[in-house]
Amino acid sequence: MAWYDEAVFYHIYPLGLAGAPKENSYGPVEHRLNTLLPWISHIKDIGCNALYIGPLFESVGHGYETTDYKKLDGRLGDNKDLTDFVAECHKTGIKVILDGVFNHTGRDFFAFKDIQKNRENSPYRDWYCNVNFGGNTEYNDGFSYDNWGGYNLLVKLNQRNPAVKDYICDVIRFWVSEFDIDGIRLDAADVLDFDFMKALRQVANEVKPEFWLMGEVIHGDYSRWVNEGTLHSVTNYQLHKALYSGNNDHNFFEIAHTIKRLYEMGGGRPEGLKLYNFVDNHDVERIYSKLNNKAHFAPVHILLYTLPGIPSIYYGSEFGIEGKKEKFSDASLRPALNIEDYKDAVKNNSFTALVSALGHARQKSKALCYGDYRELMLTNRQYAFSRNAGEDSAIVMVNNDDNDASITVAAGPAAAYTGVLSGQVVTVSDGKISATIKANSGEVWLPKNEASPLKDSSPIELHVEDAAHEPAEAVAETQETPASLDTSEAALSSPYSDDFEKGKIAGLQEAILAIMEKNGPVTDQMRRDVENNVYHDSLINWIKSFR
Repeated sequence: MAWYDEAVFYHIYPLGLAGAPKENSYGPVEHRLNTLLPWISHIKDIGCNALYIGPLFESVGHGYETTDYKKLDGRLGDNKDLTDFVAECHKTGIKVILDGVFNHTGRDFFAFKDIQKNRENSPYRDWYCNVNFGGNTEYNDGFSYDNWGGYNLLVKLNQRNPAVKDYICDVIRFWVSEFDIDGIRLDAADVLDFDFMKALRQVANEVKPEFWLMGEVIHGDYSRWVNEGTLHSVTNYQLHKALYSGNNDHNFFEIAHTIKRLYEMGGGRPEGLKLYNFVDNHDVERIYSKLNNKAHFAPVHILLYTLPGIPSIYYGSEFGIEGKKEKFSDASLRPALNIEDYKDAVKNNSFTALVSALGHARQKSKALCYGDYRELMLTNRQYAFSRNAGEDSAIVMVNNDDNDASITVAAGPAAAYTGVLSGQVVTVSDGKISATIKANSGEVWLPKNEASPLKDSSPIELHVEDAAHEPAEAVAETQETPASLDTSEAALSSPYSDDFEKGKIAGLQEAILAIMEKNGPVTDQMRRDVENNVYHDSLINWIKSFR
């Protein structure tokens, strides 16, 4: 058991939240990080006990084109500001992890500048991948090199070079000794060299007890990264997609199947892979903007906090703010906010109250942190499961229908359960509990002897008008579901089992592969990712994602 096993994360993109200029002039230091100090008490108030903040170090623009790994970006302050910020977090019991952008550097990084100056004679010519002095770039460098994502602004480091590996390992040691951080989120971990990550894990094991390494990974078998030799966790993009589309499409089957697939990746261990779960972040649209029915904010977040994994909230989303991607900018996803504008949000904003109650419940329940996962019932619009850790248990029910639903499921070892959100008490009868779950809502049932995490006795109900930004018009629903559920085996069977459905799935998979082949080479891993996806709505959304 480590601190991250019981973590509830808050995620801050500091350059955006602090309102820093989009480009770094390398002028006088501006102490904007200090303006984020009031957010620490808010983070604690909404039930978070860990903070992922980054990128933080000197860069040209958005922060992921690092120019100095040992200096806080001058637009945010100086190193003392960061040391003091982490210390304030620790005073309130909040752990801190930073962004580690170790796959690439910016063009102003000292090693790249030396290559520009000394060309073939530079001692750093092998610090980057495929430096070719017979090539050129749009910057007229007189040489070419590998980059990340097609952007020559991001120069790819040669992680197999021992000098590069030693340098980055020393950076991690410096961050711990200078700032006392508790872990690192590795940017672009899905393209990092595995031997390089193993070296980082060795350093993590040395620098601090329970130092946590989490990697940004989009697709693939997460167990390749999450194991004793490489990383502790990775970003759970598979569940991220299932959480919003499973509600948008009234298809809880997608979420349940995703959880089963992730459990298989983890070798069937009771606690799974302990992945980093989220519904939005600095790279994807806000969950409130993605939901067709804004009231689904409730079941989405109930699932985020109760399914296996480590939950995370992206700053501002607890208020229900909007954020849509723009064609050439992510600025709308990374806005400047003033905490004074939301100082009473836990009391006056039902979105914030919901997130807060779930955060405190998550910290309180060992079952939600360490428990196994057992599916109790499943239809398109209703879903229930339990988490059990020894004698501790939690039962979760969600309903994304516009009607209330009566749900009866097997209970755990407790004699009675209290609803985290409603305060209602239900007793166990014949080994089962029954409850009516309101439309577009849900409940987390904890054993009655565990006091309710609610700060007062008022039940929490989501009010869409509480959203910080005007909500988009909800998509009209045409399918009807009775309020009383048929829980027979036939009613709960998967809709993907007949031959006709299998044929449609195969056709969609072929279409995706054909589009991929037109866009470039298709690797074996890419082909496996397509073939392993057997969910109709997920495949449809995949096709729509191609430009």
